[in-house]
Amino acid sequence: MPLLVTEQGVVHYETYGRGRPVLLLHGWLGSWALWRSTIEELGKEFRTYALDFWGFGEAGEQGQDFSVNNFVSLVNMFMDRLGIVKAPLVGHSMGGTVSLTAATKYPDKVVKVIVIGSPIVGSSLSPLLKVAGYRGWMGMAESSPFLFNTFMSGLKLSLRGYSYLLAKDGQALGQMFSSDLSKLTVGPFFESITTLRQTDLRPIMDQVKVPVMGIYGKKDLIVDPRQNEVLKQYAPHSKIAYFTESGHFPMMDEPERFYKEVREFLYNG
Repeated sequence: MPLLVTEQGVVHYETYGRGRPVLLLHGWLGSWALWRSTIEELGKEFRTYALDFWGFGEAGEQGQDFSVNNFVSLVNMFMDRLGIVKAPLVGHSMGGTVSLTAATKYPDKVVKVIVIGSPIVGSSLSPLLKVAGYRGWMGMAESSPFLFNTFMSGLKLSLRGYSYLLAKDGQALGQMFSSDLSKLTVGPFFESITTLRQTDLRPIMDQVKVPVMGIYGKKDLIVDPRQNEVLKQYAPHSKIAYFTESGHFPMMDEPERFYKEVREFLYNG
């Protein structure tokens, strides 16, 4: 289990392959585990790094800042500590929002960006995620750990069933959700989704000068798939890959096409 010690805590990551580096960033409620198949597939040609944001996956709750902006800082810190001078960022959902923001803040380090089912505007989140992003929930959960633990237990049960609506392999997705949720605590759970809900990248999209590809699934129930139109409007140079048979997890729903699109963009952009 590779670990990287930073000022804000320990960063867990997994790496595989040889060649040019590629960073893989997960979404809300997720972890590096989303990329198990991807790091093996892309690892045939690239040095892949799948990291956990602070508070998610194997990272555990560390520090006090679990905002989207702090995850952007994490990416920068991660690259510095591992001596990665520049690399493409591939981000799923929240991870894509982090990737685009990083491209504006660290243009010399981010050479390409691939976003997958990512919100450009936080209002595109599903109603349930908007409710989860209500700032008042965090204070209530911190004052009543029992209430939060009960809520999380119910959420895990609900997601096991709901997963069959989110991906073709609902069983695999449900198991992944259950494992990742069991490691989440109050701070990472609420602060990350609250700041994601408040995000609006439109004012800074003109600062994204690197090649961008947006992968969106027509059947996405988590993020409005029409965010691909917003991405194209505010980053006209971006390439859009619209997956008509996929939901929020095209890497699971249409893996062959997904890897083909990603690989071609990483090589040719």
